[in-house]
Amino acid sequence: MANVSNYIGGEWLAGSGPLLATIDPSTGRQTWTSNESTAEDVDRAVKAARAAFEDWALTPLERRIAVCQRFRDLLKEHNEELAAIIAEEVGKPLWEARTEVTTMANKVDISVQSHAARTGETSSKVADGNAVLRHRPHGVFAVFGPYNFPGHLPNGHIVPALIAGNTLVFKPSEYAPRTAVRTVQLWEQAGLPKGVLNLVNGGRATGVALGQADVDGVLFTGSSQTGAALHKQFGGQPGKMLALEMGGNNPLVVWDVANVDAAVHHTVMSAFISAGQRCTCARRLIVQDTPQGQAFIDRLVEVARTLAVGPSNADPQPFMGPVVSAAVAQRLVQAQEMMEAQGGKVLLRMRQLDANAGFVTAGIVDVTDAKGIPDEEWFGPLLQVIRVADFDQAIAAANATEFGLAAALLSPSEDLWKRFAIKARAGVVNWNRPTTGAASSAPFGGVGKSGNHRPSAYYAADYCAYPVASIETSELEMPAKLSPGLSF
Repeated sequence: MANVSNYIGGEWLAGSGPLLATIDPSTGRQTWTSNESTAEDVDRAVKAARAAFEDWALTPLERRIAVCQRFRDLLKEHNEELAAIIAEEVGKPLWEARTEVTTMANKVDISVQSHAARTGETSSKVADGNAVLRHRPHGVFAVFGPYNFPGHLPNGHIVPALIAGNTLVFKPSEYAPRTAVRTVQLWEQAGLPKGVLNLVNGGRATGVALGQADVDGVLFTGSSQTGAALHKQFGGQPGKMLALEMGGNNPLVVWDVANVDAAVHHTVMSAFISAGQRCTCARRLIVQDTPQGQAFIDRLVEVARTLAVGPSNADPQPFMGPVVSAAVAQRLVQAQEMMEAQGGKVLLRMRQLDANAGFVTAGIVDVTDAKGIPDEEWFGPLLQVIRVADFDQAIAAANATEFGLAAALLSPSEDLWKRFAIKARAGVVNWNRPTTGAASSAPFGGVGKSGNHRPSAYYAADYCAYPVASIETSELEMPAKLSPGLSF
């Protein structure tokens, strides 16, 4: 019997669409089944959110925050349980899944701070009264979650949206429905009123139905292709909020490093952490074409060859789990073959370790002399090396992409960093830290194909509420001086 996977208007319901199954990427075995939500299910969820909106928006802020804080505490209490679900659904090692749940819990306090800092209420005296600034929720949001952080990334939209007073319909990745179900159960346990958060599980058809539903905005984290499709779909609808958080073809520049092992470590953490399944992972490594650069690459290949790959519950824990599916693993190997066919030189060959699972080894391909490599995000542990003659060429190579999410420079030179910080076209630009490093107290987002200037993280409060400016006075009275040409 299929599992119940929809939460609509405070009721757990079975979907009425085709079968939805999850596959453990470590084993290739089916672990769970349900039914996808249909367009009718989505419509009911949106109507439930619409019906709940006014009461939730009028609920005092401190009470909305209190619900979120209870959710935070429940996440801490159930960290191990939720981490195990994440690990089984998407293959993430348990050590990393536990960190993800901790990050989800920490998001609540950060969101409370950012709401107060960026969308609170302020008042100041002006000549004819008080200038008051308030913020109001938009209404009903559709939230789309990805598979690489199935708890953390949708949570980054959901928490600030709820604090601001919006109601939601959440469509998670079809790879991670159980993570979403358990998370919504914790929201229910925290006392979130019925209809405020609704869950619809399913694949592409469910997502299309939600994207076309009568919502006031879409909060999306996922691929650039899907984000671009949403952007086109919402063209000509300026009244709808659209916040797009997408991927990147991110550059990491390594230049004149003295501590080679530190540079190799940060490169590994940039390119291969989470099996390369972070939107900020480095996809392109840009190095100086010198003996020093070659020594760094040699050491990188040596270390990357030893990265432990294994199932999420292995003891000792692996560095990398599988990518999300055997099909994704196969596409990554095919991408490596394409790079080689285009003139790339394989320095470390990626291998799919099991045809029925998502395990792949790290891959490194020198594409300096290759021609026609597409400007794409291959979402896995596949790193391209580009050798350049000088730092100007390094910056040009870093910016040779239509994406603009993350970039980083590993170099002891402050002068080079100042140039890089100004010229690198990305929303996250780091110095002597991995491309995957991001502060929760800062905005997170990119430009170009990486986003639409609606950064999340600390700035999520900005797209969860809109400003209302007022001039107010308690007395209705004539002005001391009339305008020219006006008489009473």
